[in-house]
Amino acid sequence: MGTEQETSVYFIGAGPGALDLLTLRGQRIIRRADLILYADSLVNPEIARLAKPGCEVLGSAGMALDEIVGRMVAAARAGWIVARVHSGDPSVFGAIHEQMAALRAEGISYAVVPGVSSLFGAAAALGVELTVPQLCQTVIISRAEGRAQVPERERLRDLAAHRATMAIFLSVSLVEEVVAQLVAGGYPPSTPAAVVYRASWPEQQIIRGALAEIAKAAHDSGIARQALILVGEALSLGQGSERAASSQLYDPAFGHSCRAANRVGEG
Repeated sequence: MGTEQETSVYFIGAGPGALDLLTLRGQRIIRRADLILYADSLVNPEIARLAKPGCEVLGSAGMALDEIVGRMVAAARAGWIVARVHSGDPSVFGAIHEQMAALRAEGISYAVVPGVSSLFGAAAALGVELTVPQLCQTVIISRAEGRAQVPERERLRDLAAHRATMAIFLSVSLVEEVVAQLVAGGYPPSTPAAVVYRASWPEQQIIRGALAEIAKAAHDSGIARQALILVGEALSLGQGSERAASSQLYDPAFGHSCRAANRVGEG
């Protein structure tokens, strides 16, 4: 909504943690900003080093929605550029919907700058592809029900019936319940699973194991927040299991608009 020339507020995805995973567009806008309002409980504090002299830099962890919106509106009406910085990609569990609705109600222009999701930071840390031919072509992103309610039709037990690659956000404190729901829904207890804590940060920690074992392993490690749970057969690759088929994309017998098929043996 809006272009860089006319936009007042930018919702910027800072990536999973490492400062160099911030996009060039995000970095450019942050350097121009007059107010940086960042989720300081999740975003790398080094983001403040990008601020220009005189820029106001505020952490939002201790603020409620009304204060966050109030500061953005006041700054925008003063002609300031506002960088509202969220972790990962703000479109996934970024809590930006209510902020954008409030800005629209105040007539304030805004735009969203995508970022590298912690899901992709975690996949990179694990060294896996989440969608593997003939093994898994679907990724489900969800969360367990805790203080935040989940629609009945989206309960983990029901989603588990697909046995797709699943990425479960904001739920490591409920990891026992997550495992119970996934097994009850159809994942075998032996399904590969992982918990990735603070992907791409210096303190990144990875726990791998069978689904039935992952809850105890997470507890033994002391991980209770800021971690992603991943489950699915795609996680087995690179761990002594190379049974997946190759993609057709690079198969010499598979032609497409950029390459003719090599019909070996024809003619």
